[in-house]
Amino acid sequence: MGKMNVTNEMMLSLFAEMLLDEALRNYKEQVLYKEIDQALAKGDEQSFIALTTELNTLRSLGK
Repeated sequence: MGKMNVTNEMMLSLFAEMLLDEALRNYKEQVLYKEIDQALAKGDEQSFIALTTELNTLRSLGK
């Protein structure tokens, strides 16, 4: 029974880590969307390109 508890704890820990990673990724994505909108509103092409590149990288890592 001891091994079963350790296995369950490890699985719960892994699940919690995955959940936290997903939440952080979603938060960062929302921040990037806002920053991209601001760059568009200002007509800041350099920032727009940098931010969309970062967003695309973030999305590719999440797959």
